[in-house]
Amino acid sequence: MTDYRPIPDERETFHEYRSYAFRPEGGVPAYDPDEHETVRDARGARRGIFAEGDDRPRTVCRHYWLEARVRGDARPVAGLASVATPPEFRREGNVRELLEGSLAEYRERGDRLSILWPFRYRFYRQYGWDTANRIVTHAASPEAFAFARGADNGSFRPLEADEYAVLEPVYDAASEGLAIERDEAWWRHRIFGGHDADPFVYVYERDGEPAAYLVYRIEREDGARTMRVSELAAVDREALFALFAFCADHDSQVDRVELRVSEMVPIRELARDPDAIETTLENGPMVRLVDVAAGLPELTTSEADAALTLEVADPLADPNDGRFVLEVGDGAATCERVDGEDGEPDASLDIGALSQLAVGARSASDLAYAGRLEADAETVATLEELYPEGDVYLGHHF
Repeated sequence: MTDYRPIPDERETFHEYRSYAFRPEGGVPAYDPDEHETVRDARGARRGIFAEGDDRPRTVCRHYWLEARVRGDARPVAGLASVATPPEFRREGNVRELLEGSLAEYRERGDRLSILWPFRYRFYRQYGWDTANRIVTHAASPEAFAFARGADNGSFRPLEADEYAVLEPVYDAASEGLAIERDEAWWRHRIFGGHDADPFVYVYERDGEPAAYLVYRIEREDGARTMRVSELAAVDREALFALFAFCADHDSQVDRVELRVSEMVPIRELARDPDAIETTLENGPMVRLVDVAAGLPELTTSEADAALTLEVADPLADPNDGRFVLEVGDGAATCERVDGEDGEPDASLDIGALSQLAVGARSASDLAYAGRLEADAETVATLEELYPEGDVYLGHHF
């Protein structure tokens, strides 16, 4: 018999589990509150699975209570992180129980989505999470970005954390689809700080108004310097070009520029010599619907009349595993679970595929082509209208 519950007073144990799980090559450093309970480390709610009569957790995790803009509206979402199990408790099903308990808590709280950064995609995919977006890294010499010079009529200046609010309108304008709503603590301790070496943050302004910004570090490896841009955002094409030109103007200081961006940033299409740019693609975070019946009606962007029966397979959350009737019309949408309904459903899919469809990470056509959605052409077209694919990009860890 096990129990899922908070572990607020066991920070040393939590530190031990995380250190062994994610950085075992360094051993487990002694717990030091001054070092291991920074503002960033202290955020989030710790949870664990405990055996009956045992005060030592079998596995642990951390939840971040967030808001995310999903299809234009802010909604409560849960960030799941730091899932760790010591070796003596592995292969016992403890992580599954932890994830089940987490989803039940999210559902009770009214969270619409769960987001996580996986250590291995296939591990969390078996439990119903799936890829929210992919991350592209473009790397080249600074000269490769010189095509953007001469197009700007503004100016750059560095920012300190106290000026984080300057960046908010640019972030809001550039973020569509699925994006974390950032509060002051997020800007201060995720963007400006909270790292071994804090980054440079520069804003690009036109007529005194912010139009773009970038966050980067300059690192040295094997005698060469690399400018690593972890985030950039721009309100329009001219402002985006100004950011590229800013990177190009570091040609006397760095040997290489690396830009970590969304697939929607068309760097290779804009560059004069795309062969000079090395581009790599990787999966980003994973996303999961917490409550099908409550979440699907909120996430449709269409007012077209539609009525579909969906068969959803969820390996972890029983309330999501079954048949649902989704109805949209007269500017309203409803979704109800219908047990024991006869006949074939209009569409069948797993919870991971449904989650991708709901947030706009993948289109219904793409899911059908990949064998993740079983439906006829008319139903696929209807789902595509109700849940169109969008520009989804989450680039930062919690």
